[in-house]
Amino acid sequence: MEVRASASTIEVFTNNRRVASHPRSYLKSRHTTDPNHMPASHRRHLEWTPERMLTWAAKNGPATGAFIEALMASRPHPEQGYRSALGVLRLEKKYGATRLEDACARALALRALSYKSVASILQHGLDQQPLRREPPRARVTHHNLRGPNYYQ
Repeated sequence: MEVRASASTIEVFTNNRRVASHPRSYLKSRHTTDPNHMPASHRRHLEWTPERMLTWAAKNGPATGAFIEALMASRPHPEQGYRSALGVLRLEKKYGATRLEDACARALALRALSYKSVASILQHGLDQQPLRREPPRARVTHHNLRGPNYYQ
């Protein structure tokens, strides 16, 4: 394929035959997509809305809903998080709603906003262990350490 770019148009050619033409966008770090050039499965995703995904996720529980909301918010476009969100929601079939809810709560607490993180939490059974809120402190005694009472 060959691409020809002018000030106003991007054209794509194969064997000297134009197969696509798009108006040129000058938006920095943004992409533009012609829905006609997308696979049918991707076009179906365009019919979905972030609200639809959040409603579906919230049916599992508040942590699942919050996780899916944070996952989509972490992407430049919420639609880019749909596949990951659907993957997370599919984990309910294998692990059950309660475990998925606990895994999403743990992933949120860790700010691990990906399908892989939730799947790993479930696979290793971390959703069934208590989540530490504070990192463990080392208890070191040494004559040069003054401790918190020194500053009172």
